[in-house]
Amino acid sequence: MRLNIPLTGPEEAEAVRAVLESGFLTQGPRAAEFEAAISSVTSTRYACAVSSATTGLHLSLVALGVEPGDEVIMPAFSFPATANAVAQQGAVPVFVDILPDTFNIDPALIEDAITSKTKAIMPVHAFGLVADMDPINRVASKYNLDVIEDAACALAGTYHGKPAGSLGTAGVFSFHPRKIITTGEGGMITTNDPDMAQRLSVLRAHGAVRGELFMEFIDEGFNYRMSDVHAAIGLAQFPKLDMIVSRRRHLAEELSTLLADIDGVTCPITPDGLEHTFQSYVVRLDAAVDRDLVIRRMRTLDVETTLGTYGMHLQPAYVQRFGDLSGALPNATVAHRQALTLPLYPQLTSSDLEQIVDALRSSVSA
Repeated sequence: MRLNIPLTGPEEAEAVRAVLESGFLTQGPRAAEFEAAISSVTSTRYACAVSSATTGLHLSLVALGVEPGDEVIMPAFSFPATANAVAQQGAVPVFVDILPDTFNIDPALIEDAITSKTKAIMPVHAFGLVADMDPINRVASKYNLDVIEDAACALAGTYHGKPAGSLGTAGVFSFHPRKIITTGEGGMITTNDPDMAQRLSVLRAHGAVRGELFMEFIDEGFNYRMSDVHAAIGLAQFPKLDMIVSRRRHLAEELSTLLADIDGVTCPITPDGLEHTFQSYVVRLDAAVDRDLVIRRMRTLDVETTLGTYGMHLQPAYVQRFGDLSGALPNATVAHRQALTLPLYPQLTSSDLEQIVDALRSSVSA
């Protein structure tokens, strides 16, 4: 059983065929339509399609004036693209510990991490659960800091009725095949700031603005555009969004019920007022359980699993840069070692869920 299978069909194939026949393959009308669709579902004024969420994070940092030597605060537990985007700008990722029950950044620890060099806060909505944004935004406002939501997994997630991607200065989504909907590869930046939207539009396309006859290059930009081929896939996926998220939530609830009697396994939670997308279904195993051995055992039972995500502070590139931070970031360290992602995608059946649970039960107790 695969960890994830994107939900695609003839609609996506037809959408790509239409773009190929149009002869307009690079960023064009399909990308603009996809931007409008994402802007609508996130209740934001502007959306900027880009080649990936990683380039979206980097472009947001550039557009907000983050410079070499500046510091950006983020949770220690995330896919390394979060920190890499900051490092690629010459800035410094500052790791803050997480809350063990949500895997999201602990807002109570952010203020102590702020220095005179801090330029932004980059909360990550872990596995589709929006971070606790109200206290984060209060701290950001107090210190005049920008907030960039790493909302890669959280399309259609909400925080007290407000959509992910609308809760900070900017939000960044991913359309990788493991995300809620996919474009194959691709990302989107959302914002309500017209100046930022204009700057993003210029920066993603080589720093160019188009005149009557040709382009002028007004900035040292990047080639971070989304092609119409990828956007067409996203547009074909978009009508399925509500169904996909609803199905993920239903399956997650059923899975949590089935897992309730397995000792050593803690299921994910959804705090009151939040709506989880369950882009990934991630459990926490007790310290006495060897998570990596569980992954290996479940593989022999034909169930693919993986770690939750990465303690970025434990990765060699950042250990070399910052030293051993495992003691200073205990919750993120435990999450890196004990979190386990189980299969979850709309095509799963109740019998599939029973297979997952049986495999986990036998793997944990073996």
